[in-house]
Amino acid sequence: LLIHRPAPDKNTGVSMIICPGGGYHNLGWDVEGEEIAAWLTSAGITGILLKYRCPRRPGDEKGVPPPGPLKDAQRALSLVRSRAAEWGLDPKRIGMVGFSAGGHLVGAAATNFEQRAYEPLDEIDKVSCRPDFAVPLYSGYFKVGDGLSPTIRTPAGIPPLFIVHAADDTISDAEHSVAFYLAMKRAGAPAELHVYASGGHGFGVRKVGHPCEGWTERCLEWLRQLGMLK
Repeated sequence: LLIHRPAPDKNTGVSMIICPGGGYHNLGWDVEGEEIAAWLTSAGITGILLKYRCPRRPGDEKGVPPPGPLKDAQRALSLVRSRAAEWGLDPKRIGMVGFSAGGHLVGAAATNFEQRAYEPLDEIDKVSCRPDFAVPLYSGYFKVGDGLSPTIRTPAGIPPLFIVHAADDTISDAEHSVAFYLAMKRAGAPAELHVYASGGHGFGVRKVGHPCEGWTERCLEWLRQLGMLK
C-alpha cells in the first residue's frame, strides 16, 4: 500500500483504495494509479494505491479473474480500517476506485465482504473488509454469457456504487458495467451508472477530449450527496 495524503488543511478524512487495471497481468501504475492519487488528494481524499498480486500465477484459469487479488483487496480494506485513527482517516468513509480489471476487483470486493477469500491471519482480519462505497470504471469480467460472473455476489448491505464506462470501449464492452448495474439494482443496492458515448478504454483522469473526462466531478458530487464528502 502506498499512501498519498492530501494537505493537512484539506484532509476530509475520506480515503479510497486505488486498484489499477492491467488485465490481472500487470498494473497501470501511472495512468490508473499515481494520477488517480493526485486527483484524490487535490479533493482532500487520501489515495491508497494497492499493489495487488500480478502477473497471474501458474494454475490460474485463463479468462477468469484469479483468486489472489481479491484476497489482497480484502486484506487492504481491513488493514486500512484498522489503522484509520493512526493515519487520520474516518473508518466509516473508506472507499475503493478501480479501473478495467481493477474495476472488477472493486466490484468483487464490494460484493464479497461477508466471507473472506482466505483464512484469517491475525487481529486485522477481524476488522470489516466491506468498503463504504465503490467506484468501478470500464470494468471487465462482470458479464459471462448472458449472466453475471460468479465472482460477483448479491448479499444484503452492498455499499453505494458509482459505475462508469464508455460505449465505444473495444477492450471491455460496456455491457459488463450494464450487467453489473442491473444485478446490483435487482439486489437493492444503491447504484448509479454512467455510460458515455465515447472515450474508449483507459482514460483514467486524463483530458481526452470526450465528455467521459467529466466523470471525476460527477463522482465528487455523488460522494457529497452520500454525505461522504462534507
